[in-house]
Amino acid sequence: MATLLRHSETLKGEADVHLVLLDDEPRAYSVPSWVRLTQLNAQGSLLKSYVQTRRLFKQLRPDLCLSFLTRSNVVNALLQPLGHHVIMSERVNTSAHLGTGVAGQFARFLVRKTYPTARAVICVSSGVAEDLIANFGVDTSRTHTIANPIDAEAIARRAHCAAQTGAPSRPYYVAMGRFVETKNFGLLLTAFAKADLDADLVLLGDGPLRPALEAQIQALKLDDRISLPGFQDNPFPIIQRARAFVLSSNAEGFPNALVEAMSLSVPVIATNCASGPSEILAHCSRETISFPNKAAHGLLIPCNDPAALANALEMLENQDRRCGLAKQAHLRARDFTPDKAAHAYWQVVHDALEAA
Repeated sequence: MATLLRHSETLKGEADVHLVLLDDEPRAYSVPSWVRLTQLNAQGSLLKSYVQTRRLFKQLRPDLCLSFLTRSNVVNALLQPLGHHVIMSERVNTSAHLGTGVAGQFARFLVRKTYPTARAVICVSSGVAEDLIANFGVDTSRTHTIANPIDAEAIARRAHCAAQTGAPSRPYYVAMGRFVETKNFGLLLTAFAKADLDADLVLLGDGPLRPALEAQIQALKLDDRISLPGFQDNPFPIIQRARAFVLSSNAEGFPNALVEAMSLSVPVIATNCASGPSEILAHCSRETISFPNKAAHGLLIPCNDPAALANALEMLENQDRRCGLAKQAHLRARDFTPDKAAHAYWQVVHDALEAA
């Protein structure tokens, strides 16, 4: 969202643009000075989000609201009686993201009731769109697939800065993300232990599963070869030096970190999860992939398959193979420019306003 706004200077003369943040949390990204920023304090609550946003919208009277993430999307739809047009941006594979307990079932109910009412739903990958159509009643004609923007020039500049913490002196593989179940870093640890590698492993990030991952590393007796340096404000110096980037997720919407690594000419390995990796690496939907698979721009492996991931890691011990995939990765990353994404987003907005 922040990247889109930074590449949307043309909006300055067309409309007043407000950015509303639902929760009072530290801001990880800056936004342009011409965007009017309002930070609410809903504390993660759907009800508080609705009440506070409704109060604000009664003051602002927006013509259109483009919302990001499930809670924002639901609130946006519930406020339609105030008279604005609703466009949603779905960032995740909805079925995989929402839980299966009581809270998850309620969230699914809200999505089924609200998402189909939007004038348009922008999805970060075709897999996300297919899920909304098949499982949540969103009409095909209202979905638009626009991949996340990756600012390769900004990433390259940051990659040349000094790393916050020292990377291993030996060659290493790298992965990055929240330490949560869907990222499935446990799979990567198991595969790394199986593989015959002359390299170390760095896991960038943090989260509730950190103690479990640390225990698994100790059980595998790999304390001297696997490091968990925590969250990095600038992870790109470490990623750029890696032998390869590994995505081991069970589910994604559009894996930003994967394409960010590719933009730095780093070879990549990814599980063929829902949604995104097959579209990025093989230009096709998840259902058409067979294994073993060396996609055009990286290595795709089945989900939850330690042997396949270990084999892929061993394949990238070969320098010639790494060099070839590095070139293909960088070439593909150029398809996800911010200017291209911003133009596509605002075209959906303009079409919605013109059709009103």
